[in-house]
Amino acid sequence: MSFCTHRGDGGETELLGGKRVPKDHPLVAAVGEIDEFNALLGVVLAFSERPNDREMLIEVQKDLFLIGTELSGNGKARISKRINSNRVAELEQGLDSIEKELPTLTHFILPGGSRIASLFHLARTVCRRAERSIVTLSKKQKIDPQILIYLNRLGDLLFMMARKANREKRVEEVIWKGNRIPGR
Repeated sequence: MSFCTHRGDGGETELLGGKRVPKDHPLVAAVGEIDEFNALLGVVLAFSERPNDREMLIEVQKDLFLIGTELSGNGKARISKRINSNRVAELEQGLDSIEKELPTLTHFILPGGSRIASLFHLARTVCRRAERSIVTLSKKQKIDPQILIYLNRLGDLLFMMARKANREKRVEEVIWKGNRIPGR
């Protein structure tokens, strides 16, 4: 069978189970955002030098495949049992571990710095866009709430990984001087 089927030439695509939907359907947008995010994590991996980061990011890529598959199954696939409160807790542990190593933020910081930190920041923003797209989709179909919680924590973790990368590369964070973080 050829990879090029020509079945999408009319602006539709096929979901798991054979249902066809327009390519601009919120479900296709959400799955596409997850796919883009996963591809960007591949770029991050290409530049990452830390073995622990690499292992964690590969596991996240596997998670994203499961999320995309579950979404494509219109919430019926339920194969993403891996995306649960335990998996979210793993992300939170990683987040807490990194946060303990870094100075407390008292100002907003500009995304950027070292090459790898900049890629982590970019991945964070694409993660957030995927999360927003799934929130939009959740208004049309039932979404496992653990998926949104997972993506929310993952965005936070990527932010901390960017900060840690800059610290390890001895690149100073650029403080946005327009305002302080409220409450600090």
